[in-house]
Amino acid sequence: MSSRRVMSAVLTVVAAWAIGCAPAVRATAPGPLAPREVAAFWEDVDPRSRDLFHGVAGREVQPDPKAVYSVKATDTTGFSISYDVEDESGVEWSVKIGDEAQSEVTASRIVWAMGYQQPPNAYLARWHWREGEARRLENGGRFRPKLPTLKNAGIWSWHENPFVGTQAYRGLLVLMMVLNSTDLKDDNNAVYERRKDDRVVGRWYAVKDLGATLGTTGRMDPKRNDIDAFEPHGFITGVRDGHVKFAFRGRHQELLRVITPDDVAWMCNRLARLTPAQWKDAFRAGGYDEALAARFIRRIQQKITEGQALQRRSGGERS
Repeated sequence: MSSRRVMSAVLTVVAAWAIGCAPAVRATAPGPLAPREVAAFWEDVDPRSRDLFHGVAGREVQPDPKAVYSVKATDTTGFSISYDVEDESGVEWSVKIGDEAQSEVTASRIVWAMGYQQPPNAYLARWHWREGEARRLENGGRFRPKLPTLKNAGIWSWHENPFVGTQAYRGLLVLMMVLNSTDLKDDNNAVYERRKDDRVVGRWYAVKDLGATLGTTGRMDPKRNDIDAFEPHGFITGVRDGHVKFAFRGRHQELLRVITPDDVAWMCNRLARLTPAQWKDAFRAGGYDEALAARFIRRIQQKITEGQALQRRSGGERS
């Protein structure tokens, strides 16, 4: 047997093993959740009510484009370089640069518009930093404030969390497919403690790292924030045994096995409620120019139409 055929056989066995060993997806809550409990994850808001330019923090918590930010620490271990910085008023920020900076801000705006909890963030196309005697003008960065009222308390798992089995949970997975979120790993999720006067008054479950979006999906260095990869990428490939098949090639495909045509329509109908101005604001918040934003929006709206049509056709399954 040739080395190529041997390798192919090995990969087939490994793939089968991985599918068989995929962790179960299950809820950690003992039973159905009340709306106030689901609100830690998702709230049934009118998408049209949300300001998609300024985002969750509004106008009050935005980075100053004229400030010089003092670098406290640098992290080069992940896909993107990130900095911990402090502005001239003493506010600390986590700043991500590189391909994911724009897509993270815009994807976060869209996720928040759909009612899902999100930490505040913003994008600066150019910003200044200093470290000791060194000063530099840096290109685009995603700025996330470190607020005393919102503390990162750890991660939550896609496979085991209180919201598995809810419409909101399945809807979020559909939204990840609309945005081509290729990196469905637990490390990108955060539980935030909402604090007041040093007391925990609530928690948010959020997908905090949404940079690996608006490109293609895959396991080996997929494109992020790349319109030429995003436009031709598929969305829905079929329906089998009442469940939707997606053109998703990223990690943890087992998470999608529970998605039905009704779940896809639920999310796509919510997305369709956003106004043209809101779509433009979401991409303007990420620093996209009008022409590039229009291409991204056009492709997303094609997916929305496809998802809405799927429910109307679901009486006759296709494979």
